[in-house]
Amino acid sequence: MKLWIDDVRPAPDGFVWCKSVNEAKMKVVESIHLYFSKPLIDIDHDAGDYAFDGGDYIKLLDWLEEMGYDVTIRIHSMNPVGVANMRRIIERNGWKEIK
Repeated sequence: MKLWIDDVRPAPDGFVWCKSVNEAKMKVVESIHLYFSKPLIDIDHDAGDYAFDGGDYIKLLDWLEEMGYDVTIRIHSMNPVGVANMRRIIERNGWKEIK
């Protein structure tokens, strides 16, 4: 499953668009436990108006780490500080990042 995590930019063809962290968590669980597949997560940092539903998108990475899930990540955020913080989580967990 390919997940596009962004509050504003629509998902490219072939991606499931998740606007909130909590929505993305449900899709990750579905991908791993229902389809037995490692999700590709293409993620922004700032959740904007959707931050009320789970926080900014870095909280998804915190949750993935807590759950011990193995994922592949691509960051499409324009927030340089947010990107650096997200990369630290990715590197700490040995997740594959597509640049």
